Amino acid sequence: MWSDVEQKELEEILKKYPTKRSALLPALYLAQREKNWLDDDDILAVAEALEVPVTDVQAVIGFYTLFRREPTGKHMIHVCTDLPCALRGAEDFYARLTRRLGLPSEGGTTADGLFTLEAVPCLAACDKAPMCQIDLQYYENLTDEMIDTVLAQFRAEAQQESGA
Repeated sequence: MWSDVEQKELEEILKKYPTKRSALLPALYLAQREKNWLDDDDILAVAEALEVPVTDVQAVIGFYTLFRREPTGKHMIHVCTDLPCALRGAEDFYARLTRRLGLPSEGGTTADGLFTLEAVPCLAACDKAPMCQIDLQYYENLTDEMIDTVLAQFRAEAQQESGA
């Protein structure tokens, strides 16, 4: 499962921890990095590399929402819709964003595979809603125009990467 480059990175990661088990989170991030989700082969490769049971790896994946068991878009967009954010317009913002991305009301992945949108219960920025987290970067006090600008930047980067 590991490419030569990933194997070298994994070896460097393992040097930083007292036991292999301690490197579980960074090893999972490494395994997920290329395709943005983990299949059964990825999970088995991590378990074997760290010499831990597969069920231990699955338990960690089940606990941490940043690990995915299904294909997702290249960029993950999390919009907080918890009560404090909802009081500042987050639910309406989320509804408008789903329409802008051409997604059903529950979110999902765009047809081009560039974005996956999810409503989440809390991102700890209640006073800055509506807000979202895209690939761990916070965007706060959002307006429709602001999110359009952010999404356009991601689309432009994707076009540059594809050579279009």
